[in-house]
Amino acid sequence: MRVVTLPIGHVAGAGWTALPLLSAALVLAVAYLLRARELAAARRPIAAWRQACFIAGLGLLLIALASPLDGAAEHVFWLHMVQHLLLLDGVALLLLLGVGGPLLRPLLALPGARRLRLLANPLLALPLWALVLYAWHTPVLYEAALSSEPLHYLEHLSFLAAGLAVWAAVLEPLPGAVWFGAGAKAAYVLVVRALGGVLGSVLIWAGEPLYPGYAAGEREWGISPLTDQALGGAIMFVEGAVVTLAIFAWLFLRWTREAELRQAMLERGTDARAASRAARYGRRALDPPRSPPSG
Repeated sequence: MRVVTLPIGHVAGAGWTALPLLSAALVLAVAYLLRARELAAARRPIAAWRQACFIAGLGLLLIALASPLDGAAEHVFWLHMVQHLLLLDGVALLLLLGVGGPLLRPLLALPGARRLRLLANPLLALPLWALVLYAWHTPVLYEAALSSEPLHYLEHLSFLAAGLAVWAAVLEPLPGAVWFGAGAKAAYVLVVRALGGVLGSVLIWAGEPLYPGYAAGEREWGISPLTDQALGGAIMFVEGAVVTLAIFAWLFLRWTREAELRQAMLERGTDARAASRAARYGRRALDPPRSPPSG
């Protein structure tokens, strides 16, 4: 059996790049922590685990796009797949877990910002995610992105945006559609994973290399094109399974907590509709809407 030796030294020596991205991440982190501090002073603190998730999301974004992984991903397909999955799932999930309505309120006050909430509607988010995933993995667009830096940036930006949209429908950092409860979310996650699984199967079982642009890098890394491609598909399967199990566990825990809170509020005489809303979105959902400032 031939032992494949990967030139890890090339990765380790590549260094960190994308200074603008590093700067932007730092600005976002500072702005986030300042807003969290402001809310804490107003006795509406952001949980420490949420703050940790957001900072970790920014860190994972830098690993995906500014670390040696970014340079190595241009040489072999399977590392590029890791990079894409970090953007579609890891970064998006962590950032969303770190935010909520109170924290986002200053952004929602910006002109047109509230319209972006439409992207988190599951009926729009899922088709958008599928379109982005499949379009960029067609050989024509994929190869074009490999040879064009601006197009490559657009590809990565669209992956992150699609990931934020598809998972915002599940995590609901802002109140979502009333009909989209735990059962609907579970089915939605299964559809997401099934669509990803189809692409993974194509990559594993394709009888020919779909992305010849990696030929030189694959020779350098000592890996055949078909093995590289199949490895990328397998990584997609494994990562998808792990994410699905994690989200199912989160949905179950959230459903249990909501059911207990709803029952407790019903026993105290709260209206059934109000109790359901408060259990799903927090007790502040019972607060009357604030009147816009007169001006």
